Amino acid sequence: MRYSMSPFRSGPTAAAAAALTLALAAPAAADSGISVSTTGSTVSVTTSACTQINGNWGTASLLNSSQTSFAQGRQVALSGTASSQSAAWSNVTAGTYTVIVMCSNGSTAGSQSVIVSPAPSPSRVTPTASPSRGVMGGVGGGSTDYGTVTLVAGGALVGTGLLGAAWFLRRRSKPHRL
Repeated sequence: MRYSMSPFRSGPTAAAAAALTLALAAPAAADSGISVSTTGSTVSVTTSACTQINGNWGTASLLNSSQTSFAQGRQVALSGTASSQSAAWSNVTAGTYTVIVMCSNGSTAGSQSVIVSPAPSPSRVTPTASPSRGVMGGVGGGSTDYGTVTLVAGGALVGTGLLGAAWFLRRRSKPHRL
């Protein structure tokens, strides 16, 4: 007689799985207050978390890797409406930056890191764009157009793996058969 135990039967295993799920979901919620984007050498930030006080929405600051506080960065006043506020910096050199948005009531709307890529020289411009630093989660660039041969080879590997697993499980359940 066979007896198999579920991996989620014990309480500590279920608790660890729940804690891992919450830990993985927490960072995504922490940076939801702002949205940062780059176009060439321009960095822009958008938020809807601030309220207007005395005609002021708040301030956004762009910090390079050596700057550590909000006051050290390049500061720009937020502008916009009650549903969306934004700020932008132009002529930003290539590098990694942190954008912090501080609302006029003193609360932080959020912070997010952004990478500004160097502008390509005119002689090296190619007709197809490719990410300069590889695929980065949340930035895009996660799809590639594979050819037919690659897809058929991958499908054959998956099929072979499934057949091998079925053969192994069948053989294991009936030890007297081949």
